[in-house]
Amino acid sequence: MVSSCGKDFLNVTPIDDLSGNNYWKTERDAEQFLIGIYSTFRDATMGRIFFPATGDLRCAPINRTSATSGEGRDYLTYLKFNLLNATLGPRFEYFGFDGITKWNTFYKMVQLSNIVIYEMDQLEPGILSEAKKKQFQAEASFLRNLAYFFMVRLYGDIPYYTEAYHSQAIGRTDMVEVLQKCIEDMKLHYKDLPWTYEDPSLIGNRTMRGSAIALMMHMNMWIAGFTDADKNPYYRDVEALGKEIMEENGGAYELLPLERTKEIFKGRTKEGLFEITQNLNYGETFHLSAPFSDYVLRFPNKVTTRSYIYYDTKFMEELYPMSAKDSRKDIWFDENIYNTTGLMQMLKFSNIFMEEGEDYNPDDNQVVFRYADAILLRAEALAELGLDGQARQMVNIIRDRAKADPAISEAGDELKDFIWWERTRELMGEGHFFYDLVRTKKVINSKYTSSPINVEAFNKGAWTWPIDRSALKNNPYMTLNTYWN
Repeated sequence: MVSSCGKDFLNVTPIDDLSGNNYWKTERDAEQFLIGIYSTFRDATMGRIFFPATGDLRCAPINRTSATSGEGRDYLTYLKFNLLNATLGPRFEYFGFDGITKWNTFYKMVQLSNIVIYEMDQLEPGILSEAKKKQFQAEASFLRNLAYFFMVRLYGDIPYYTEAYHSQAIGRTDMVEVLQKCIEDMKLHYKDLPWTYEDPSLIGNRTMRGSAIALMMHMNMWIAGFTDADKNPYYRDVEALGKEIMEENGGAYELLPLERTKEIFKGRTKEGLFEITQNLNYGETFHLSAPFSDYVLRFPNKVTTRSYIYYDTKFMEELYPMSAKDSRKDIWFDENIYNTTGLMQMLKFSNIFMEEGEDYNPDDNQVVFRYADAILLRAEALAELGLDGQARQMVNIIRDRAKADPAISEAGDELKDFIWWERTRELMGEGHFFYDLVRTKKVINSKYTSSPINVEAFNKGAWTWPIDRSALKNNPYMTLNTYWN
């Protein structure tokens, strides 16, 4: 069906990759097809500078060090000042910026997920149990909506569809409506997911109920940041989901002691909710530019004598006041935490299980969602609902793990502000910084970044990414993001 219509505006998967009864004769057949969608997500993100460029370095209060002398690292400056067009083209081809402007691989995730959900109901009796069918459909629902969520944060309004073997040319749907539909879809499926798996190799890298809950929490918070309607229903949903993941998980999730940081980011722990795996022993490696660790480590963890970036001193002192106790300051950084010459290292991502040298980065998984993130989203929702006491309790769960002082007493807008900074402290380098700036509109305020976007530019879509012109191919209904044209 797909190959015959000639509509390649979303670059849907080739017919020989599709499923159907001719392909799925056993549970393993169906599962292998499903696992392929996880690989597609990995292809969309870890083969390029995706997470650092989109979530960590953009509009960040970063500075280049002497290790980035020459034009080859100018992209760091362009990301800092939101000059995205300057990163495109052959000059920085190695880092894959052009790939970020193309949504084809994310739509391949959508198409493959749609096929799984549809074909599960077409299987001959006896191939899968009813419970396994529902679990596979729930995994596909998560992966479909994960793709939509990532695209919304990148491009704003996007085409939305859920039918299998989709081939009709369509335009873009308002992003709030897209996420509302995603949440409705996930509510139908997420309780068919297990809280965790008996097989430890599946924990974190196969969808769990906590993965889906974290995604729905993020979607609700993004809608709340952009909707013109009453925001409270979305905050209430985040609070309810946060309560569910914290009180009903049956011991599946917990915060690990900070001293076990290496385990957290190596992956497959009770703190990980969803992550992308790599393992050098099996030849599974991310692109060199893909992990945040590439920018904040130096000798002896890399061959360079300086890290590539350091953060503004004012920003770092706001995160970790010199006089305040916080174990994250001691465990996640070295003694040069406030250094401005490139000696600062972020040891949060410093699992070294390979030979030394620039050819390898730490053998960590890429954490997409973890338990601490969900707890802080719940805190943020509670604060927005005016439930300050409960919000402080949530924040203190994170701060107690970090042995941080003093005890917080903020309320109202000051508490909301504190929670934003706490998310930045806790999740720094994990791909959340820019998106938290955008959905809270703090990206227009120089209090939170030395490289803000002005209000007029923000309203015109300066927070989005450019969309490659290939999206217009064979589709008269498609439009691009005009701010970047």
